[in-house]
Amino acid sequence: MWTLLGFGLMELFSWAIHKYLMHGILWKIHKSHHTHTNGFFELNDLFTLIFGGSAILLIFLGIDTLDYRFWIGCGISLYGMSYFILHDVMIHKRLSWFKKPKSKFLRAITEAHRAHHKTQKENSVSFGLFVVPRKFWKEEGLKR
Repeated sequence: MWTLLGFGLMELFSWAIHKYLMHGILWKIHKSHHTHTNGFFELNDLFTLIFGGSAILLIFLGIDTLDYRFWIGCGISLYGMSYFILHDVMIHKRLSWFKKPKSKFLRAITEAHRAHHKTQKENSVSFGLFVVPRKFWKEEGLKR
């Protein structure tokens, strides 16, 4: 239960942090993700260290008793691994592991993220990863 809570809360926190901080006062860091970079890493990858660090801290704080902190940290870690595979590998092709997604859900995630990147700091859409607004299911064959 705590692991699922950690995973779910990460989607909510990520959405809010992405919308209000990354596209706000932290835009100078996040902007590297919205522009083409030549290297494998971008300044925006600093956020991975922050989120990953919070998961590691919670796991260490709860490991002695395997209390809620440990399991929430595990949920955050699972979210981070899922995010890496979906966002960095499947959508942005930072590694060439997958071809074009075939499932409706994965294609909707990809469409939502592409729409997000069509904008810059202002007027952006779709700040989460797993919660996909209905309008991105519109592609032929994606409607539920």
